Amino acid sequence: MAYNLIYITAANVEEAKELGRALVEARLVACANVIPNMIPIFWWEGRVQEDSEAILLAKTRQALTQRVIDFVQKEHSYDCPAVLALPIQAGHTPFLQWIDDETEGADAPDTDME
Repeated sequence: MAYNLIYITAANVEEAKELGRALVEARLVACANVIPNMIPIFWWEGRVQEDSEAILLAKTRQALTQRVIDFVQKEHSYDCPAVLALPIQAGHTPFLQWIDDETEGADAPDTDME
């Protein structure tokens, strides 16, 4: 199986939590972590800008990645959200199995991660 870590920026913690919860509930990702207080510096509308955002990191199977990207693009408040899939080259085998178990198509939908 192949896995991805999806990096998503959000306007604020509330949006990141809403997106993360929706992705987990839809079983498109096994887990979503919200990191508050990121300060992006970027070009927008012809000038360098600085803002405040939150980061959402989501773990999923590679087979579900495009569906995650499509979901975020549809639900996100930004016209052009940052949604980047980073391949997971290696990981703790039980954790990777947990990603399999908790995402769409899982044989056992009510497993615990310990």
